[in-house]
Amino acid sequence: MKKDNKEKKTRVEVFEKKDLYHDIKAEKHEKMGNTEYLKELRNLEIELVKLQEWVKANRLKVVAVFEGRDAAGKGGVIKTIAGCLNPRICRIVALGVPTEKEKSQWYFQRYVSELPSGGEIVLFDRSWYNRAGVEKVMGFCTDEEYEEFLRSCPEFERMLIRSGIILIKYWFSISDKEQEKRFQDRIKDPTKRWKISQMDVESREKWVEYSMAKDKMFSYTDTRQSPWFVVPADDKRRARLNCIDHLLSMIPYKDLTQKSIKLPPLKHEVAYVRPPITEQNFVPEKY
Repeated sequence: MKKDNKEKKTRVEVFEKKDLYHDIKAEKHEKMGNTEYLKELRNLEIELVKLQEWVKANRLKVVAVFEGRDAAGKGGVIKTIAGCLNPRICRIVALGVPTEKEKSQWYFQRYVSELPSGGEIVLFDRSWYNRAGVEKVMGFCTDEEYEEFLRSCPEFERMLIRSGIILIKYWFSISDKEQEKRFQDRIKDPTKRWKISQMDVESREKWVEYSMAKDKMFSYTDTRQSPWFVVPADDKRRARLNCIDHLLSMIPYKDLTQKSIKLPPLKHEVAYVRPPITEQNFVPEKY
């Protein structure tokens, strides 16, 4: 009996240490400055383009799933990755609330239609894991639907991997203090206020419930074939760089980027007469 209590105490201590993880990281590293960030990001962007060309040439199918709490920085890293890539090769999927028709379908059905073809990279800004997080905590699904998801998801992902899809899953981990700060920033900034909703406010009141849901989700879906990779995200810049660097390390690639092109001199056709400039409509030059 004493042994059981000792083991229970050890587990509690480990859990408490995990809760302090972000504070420890914050003391170890100061937040990265913009100059250093842009320098490192430039190098990673060059590598992302190389990866893109390799995916295109070899007809690879890549899926990267980004999950985490609200304001953890998922959208920022997704936009950073896609920002330097060809939108015909790399696309972002951020599905809204399912329609009544979609609610009647097999749960994974609307996500299957968004999966990549050969030569494509798909970045899921939230994914089928909605059911294990927000739907479970906020009561948008039944207990039966939730339990069925936990049973089905690992097999669904094994099917994707067997079909040739490269599946990479990221969980962005943020402390409650940093989330509070980012929420306040969004409330104060009119250009960011759309990023926070009543649902986000309610999720703050269910912090523990979300933690429990995440832990249970990991216990079922953090598998050898399809593991979760946790990104400490209290420092947005470090989180973006670390995530992109890891993504690059997950897919072996070679440099197939085009060599520098020399532009020919511009030819002017003497016989060509342009129409009068007054016949065109111009945007007012206010700036």
